[in-house]
Amino acid sequence: MRFLNAAEHTADRPWGALDLAELETATVRLHWTNQPYTWHVNDGPEVFVVLDGAVNMHYRENGEVRVEHLTPGRVCCVEAGDAHVAHPAPEARILVVECKDSV
Repeated sequence: MRFLNAAEHTADRPWGALDLAELETATVRLHWTNQPYTWHVNDGPEVFVVLDGAVNMHYRENGEVRVEHLTPGRVCCVEAGDAHVAHPAPEARILVVECKDSV
């Protein structure tokens, strides 16, 4: 068993991850970042939970870019094929659950 305080987690680079668990075909990671990710489309579902800080989640819906402001406790469920990019505002710690080897 291990315990950690997500609010104290940092990494050596933006989107650096601490692998917390591997659950059959999924990974659970704690990410820290102070820089945006890149626009991408996952090949499987993803659950994205802001634990500390805030994230502006940019996503495409019906050809338009929309933004949802995520604060601690807010959950974003991404389906396979959803184009999105996360922008920390200004720094965030995020719990991500996704398929192993997901793009």
